[in-house]
Amino acid sequence: MQGFKNFLMRGNVIELAVAVVVGAAFTAIVGAFTEAIISPLIAMAFDAEELSRAKVGPFPIGVLIAAIINFFIVAAIVYFVLVLPMAKLREHHERRRGVEPEAPAETDLDILRDIRELLQAQQQAHAAPPADAPGTPPRA
Repeated sequence: MQGFKNFLMRGNVIELAVAVVVGAAFTAIVGAFTEAIISPLIAMAFDAEELSRAKVGPFPIGVLIAAIINFFIVAAIVYFVLVLPMAKLREHHERRRGVEPEAPAETDLDILRDIRELLQAQQQAHAAPPADAPGTPPRA
């Protein structure tokens, strides 16, 4: 029983529960917005009474379009209202504490470029004989 209590009292579980509840309420708001404003506009484009009845040929595509729109609205609002401001706030807080932001990690592409440059330098070193090598004419 103690292990279960410890599991429930971990911060991540509580944060996740709050996120699920807020997310459900937020999804309801976005769904209502889409249903009241976006759906009628798109339904007019398909000459349908409502978006769920919109069809392309025999396929009822209106429901799919509404779900895609809901997804993009939720994603955009989460990013611009939550993620972006929190990143700016964290950056501002770290600057106030004197912590410099970390340099971006070296990517695979950066490493491959370094390897290419090293190989090119090696090839150039092997292609040109040393100036004091026996049997080579003196350089002018």
